[in-house]
Order: sequence, then C-alpha cells, then structure tokens
Amino acid sequence: MQTMRDHLVNPMRQKMTLLFTVFLIGLAGCSAAAPVLGPVYIHMNGANMFLESVIAVRPGQPVVFVNEDTGIHMVLGYNPLSGKTNLHFSGTLLGTPGPTQPVHTYTIHFNHPGIYYYYCPVHAMLKVAPGNIHVPFKRPTVHGFGTPMAGMIIVTNDPALIRDNPPSSHHKVLPGYFTG
Repeated sequence: MQTMRDHLVNPMRQKMTLLFTVFLIGLAGCSAAAPVLGPVYIHMNGANMFLESVIAVRPGQPVVFVNEDTGIHMVLGYNPLSGKTNLHFSGTLLGTPGPTQPVHTYTIHFNHPGIYYYYCPVHAMLKVAPGNIHVPFKRPTVHGFGTPMAGMIIVTNDPALIRDNPPSSHHKVLPGYFTG
C-alpha cells in the first residue's frame, strides 16, 4: 500500500529524473564539436613557384605552406590595391636539408571570407602594373620558371570552389617533388 510520502516522492523523483535526462541530452549536444577541418597544403620547391598557386579554404581552416626545397622561401601577404604588406600573414620557411628530412612549414588561418594574396619576397617583388594595381614580378636575378612566386587563397563557404583544389593540396609531402 502506498503511503502519502511515496505518492509525493515518486512524482518528485520522476521530475528530477526527467530534468537530469534533459540536462544530459543538452550536454551531449553542447559537447558535439564542429567537424575539424583538415589543412590545405601549398608546396614550394627549387622551381621557385607555389605548386598550388590558387586554393580555396573554409573560414578557420589551416593553410600550411610546405618547403620541399633546400633553399629558403618566405610567404608575405599583400594588398594589391595599395601594395601594403600584411605582417600578420608573413612566414619564413628554412630550407629542408634533403628529401628524407622533415620539411619546414608555415601555418596560417583566415577567419573571414575574402581573397588573400601572397608572394615570396626572396624570389619576387611588387611593382605597380597598369591600372595602378600592385602585382608580384619575378626578381631579375632569380632562376626558375620565369613567373613570379606568388598566389592567392580564397576563403569561402562555397563547396564547389573547395572541391576544385588540386589533389596535391591534400598531402603534406609530395613524393618526388623535393628539389634542391
């Protein structure tokens, strides 16, 4: 036979159990983190060029510059309208001693959609082009393919642009790409 106390405790216990369950479900929802975005890689070697000169990433996704060359390279962001460089988008990558050694990298994240331009000031320099726009030009004394060592990163949520990244941008080290 139920007593008055049992009659009052059971509904109270049911309410507490319900509240605790809702609390746990809420915690589970809060602890589910957004998917971690893997890095997108931009490679450089002795040809003095960025292999993936145009890539697209999602906001916050890591962009990793990889030096598979024995020589030093730099990455410096700039504004093509003003020619001003962006010291927050600036990295130096020492040369890698050989193909079996760990590569030197520089990682950056862009949190806002937009287009971010960069070049290697060791191998290119900014000049004013027609239309009063600043563009990288190959330094006259630099060997390589004759094009300036420069590129652009498109930060977007457009999945079609991101899918168009070259397959090499998904791998940190490219076998057979190392040169010195």
